[in-house]
Amino acid sequence: MTSLTDPAADGIRLQKVLANAGVASRRVIEDYIVEGRILVNGEVVTELGRRIHPETDLVDVDGTAVQLDVSKRYVMLNKPIGVVSTMRDENGRPDLRRFTEDYEERLYNVGRLDAETSGLLILTNDGALAHVLAHPSFGVTKVYIAKVEGIVTAQTIATLTKGIELEDGPIAADKARLLDTSTSSASGKESSLVELTLHSGRNRIVRRMMSAVGHPVTELVRRQFGPLHLGTLPAGKSRELSKIELGALLTLARRDAPADATPGDVQEKQ
Repeated sequence: MTSLTDPAADGIRLQKVLANAGVASRRVIEDYIVEGRILVNGEVVTELGRRIHPETDLVDVDGTAVQLDVSKRYVMLNKPIGVVSTMRDENGRPDLRRFTEDYEERLYNVGRLDAETSGLLILTNDGALAHVLAHPSFGVTKVYIAKVEGIVTAQTIATLTKGIELEDGPIAADKARLLDTSTSSASGKESSLVELTLHSGRNRIVRRMMSAVGHPVTELVRRQFGPLHLGTLPAGKSRELSKIELGALLTLARRDAPADATPGDVQEKQ
């Protein structure tokens, strides 16, 4: 990869930039440089005097991308049911503003979850990252747990992975598995828990897929978005991404960004 900037040009020493980003102390980073563990714009750096431009240069340490702009914020939210995925809802429904009020930065959501679906949603002020992750060609993997009506069979699981035809075209789950089945002692109604892994970003795709195979969704939660896992984060709570999580997300975005994707400001979608 060709350098975005001239290494000999004015800039900031690589050690200082990475120390400010919280990677390690300057002395430790100097060892990393000598050991060839740091890449700038895809090229191994071994000169201790290397200067970079944090605004334009891309840095990786041990194969993991590093965010040099400390003004960028990355938050994981477990969106509760009943909240719409927008920063301002024209119909007055509960929206995401309540979860961003405590942050100084102006955050926006990456992608959407419908109001009836809970689970992992990313909030950020990193327009370039949000643009790539939301790009149709990117196809970030998402994992959902769906509670559905009826007893799902092995044949139905196979159908979901082989592919089904919907009104807007064919669709197949990357992975599907049956987690559990149960019968309500009170009503006698049968239900199943199904885990679906998809890279499609089509509207209400899980609900439409399960309805198409005869098992309407009654509850739906997104547990995973790319390398990020919801874990034990309670519904309605948020937390900032750890450095490991952020590194994994940035690495994924830089590696798989579509050729025609260009950075831009995050735009709120109504």
